[in-house]
Amino acid sequence: MAPAAPDGGAESQRQADLLKQEGNAFFRKERLRAAIDVYTGAITLCPNVAVYWTNRALCYRKRNEWAKVEEDCRTAIQLDSQSVKAHYMLGLALVNSQRLSEGIKSLEKSLELGRGAHPASYMVEEIWQELSKAKYIKWESLSRERTCQLQKLKVACKEALRCYNSLDNPAAGVPVEQLNELDEVFKKAAKTDTPAEVPDHLCCKITLDIFRDPVITPSGVTYERAVLLDHLQTVGKFDPVTREALEPHQLVPNLAIKEAVHAFLSEHGWAYKIR
Repeated sequence: MAPAAPDGGAESQRQADLLKQEGNAFFRKERLRAAIDVYTGAITLCPNVAVYWTNRALCYRKRNEWAKVEEDCRTAIQLDSQSVKAHYMLGLALVNSQRLSEGIKSLEKSLELGRGAHPASYMVEEIWQELSKAKYIKWESLSRERTCQLQKLKVACKEALRCYNSLDNPAAGVPVEQLNELDEVFKKAAKTDTPAEVPDHLCCKITLDIFRDPVITPSGVTYERAVLLDHLQTVGKFDPVTREALEPHQLVPNLAIKEAVHAFLSEHGWAYKIR
């Protein structure tokens, strides 16, 4: 009896995977056009595999072809809604297309998914860096608008004071005391947009940077999760401050600090700036 013919779907998948491997090799050699061509071949054979779309999107990202990155990533997300890379690169594409709010939303989604899958991976750190840049840019834009509005309002208030004081004496100016009080009011109004020091209790004891994903140890010390996990893996399984024995499963999210950081960043967007 003649052997059964190979399954068409399985053969297409095998060929598509071979093309993907070829595309990966081209990508590593920075031969992006060739990589795009073979990833496209893999997509043609098996259009329902999300990774082929994200791999091609990565090539377009390298070429700064953001419209194509967005298109491929949206397709990948339809196929796999949990794809960290698809949400991440979609966020980058939207940010680079000046759609900051949409881009930040996608970057936040990718960070959430990344922390759930690989909390200590380089990918989580990279996403956070890009998210911070996007949020800082958004804050900077809004801050300029607020500063301009406050300045216009301050000028209007001074003019109103001048008019009020000239009712009885047309030659009268605005008393120094009133001007000082007005300056103080507007100084306080601009305080949240003025960079300052981040409170110590909102910063990791190892990195000295503001918390991103704080966890607390049985000793009661709070650290940045990824940094502490790296310490436990490379240095030793003990608390860096108290030196007490510590295992990864003993770490508990510090929700109170996380909420405090969120509230602080909501009011002080300048703290997103990467040092």
